[in-house]
Amino acid sequence: MDNYKKSKAKSITAWTVAFILAIFWLVVSFMPFVFMVLNSFKEKFEMLTKGVFQLPDSLNWNNYTEVLKGGFGTYFKNSVIVLGISLILLLFIAACASYPLARFKFKLANPIYALIVACMSIPVHITLIPVFKMAKSTGLYDSIWALIGPYIAFAVPISVFILTSFMKEIPREIEESAEIDGCGKIQMFFSMILPLAKPGLATLAIYNGVNMWNEFSFAYTLTQSSANRTLPLAIWEFQGQYSMNTPMIMAVLTLTLLPMIIMFIIFQDKLVKGMTAGAVKG
Repeated sequence: MDNYKKSKAKSITAWTVAFILAIFWLVVSFMPFVFMVLNSFKEKFEMLTKGVFQLPDSLNWNNYTEVLKGGFGTYFKNSVIVLGISLILLLFIAACASYPLARFKFKLANPIYALIVACMSIPVHITLIPVFKMAKSTGLYDSIWALIGPYIAFAVPISVFILTSFMKEIPREIEESAEIDGCGKIQMFFSMILPLAKPGLATLAIYNGVNMWNEFSFAYTLTQSSANRTLPLAIWEFQGQYSMNTPMIMAVLTLTLLPMIIMFIIFQDKLVKGMTAGAVKG
């Protein structure tokens, strides 16, 4: 009985500590967002005369109106186009590469997989000049299409690494049953492997989507005109234009962050399933 009480007391203590740490982490993570949203509704000098976490005297929607009139819609459209095309191509390429590496047996499987994983260690910044020259020579410089190739190329290694591990956990009995019924490799890939890999693909979509949405280096290097730039550069340009108007900058940041928050809320269940599917399947 004493051991039971001690065990129960330890369990209660552990859960209490975990709950306190979770609340602390929630506050630390949520406060910057509260700071950003609250101050986006304030007047130009209201942050200087009052506390930064104090409620605004009135909801000043003019900040958002000015941002939307200042070309924010163009930046947003460019980001959506680049993100949509890049993600679709990336997931398809990663799935096509991961399938043979995970399900087929051939001599070069391990060397190819090791080479792909090794590409994860290549720093992005050392490729800026070669990619810039390539974009100039192909006539893609200063267009949103110049961003799609680099975004896909640098996301493929981590995507193949994750998706190959995920596909290895799919039971081989499913393939064997399909082969008995006369199902070919290509048909099996599209009709069976891809549907079973949806949690892993959803995880990659969210992970790479956030990175592509916030990417700055390639967007700054490969585009020049405002008509072809994406949202991270909108923040940079608005900051230069409204350097003395902090609430306006907060409005830009809020509008930029909002789509990612909405996407995460919608697909958070798929993200959790994708992260835990490997452990469950084993």
